[in-house]
Amino acid sequence: MTLDALPVGHVARVVKVRGEGAHRRHLLELGMVVGAPIRRTGSAPLGEPLTFELRGAVLALRRTEASQVDVTEDPT
Repeated sequence: MTLDALPVGHVARVVKVRGEGAHRRHLLELGMVVGAPIRRTGSAPLGEPLTFELRGAVLALRRTEASQVDVTEDPT
């Protein structure tokens, strides 16, 4: 599953960050490394950006950015 498909309120763990160049580096700099837990907190009224909580910080990502992150839902 990709991060943009994660339902609001659910927690997942990062499996892989795809993409290349500056976009991939930006996601890694935000802390989206393999194994990092991330929670979907919502989205703006028109559906973008999507909001997430990662390591105590709130992130707002475009749907295209979130689709570059593969995750697996955390059963807890």
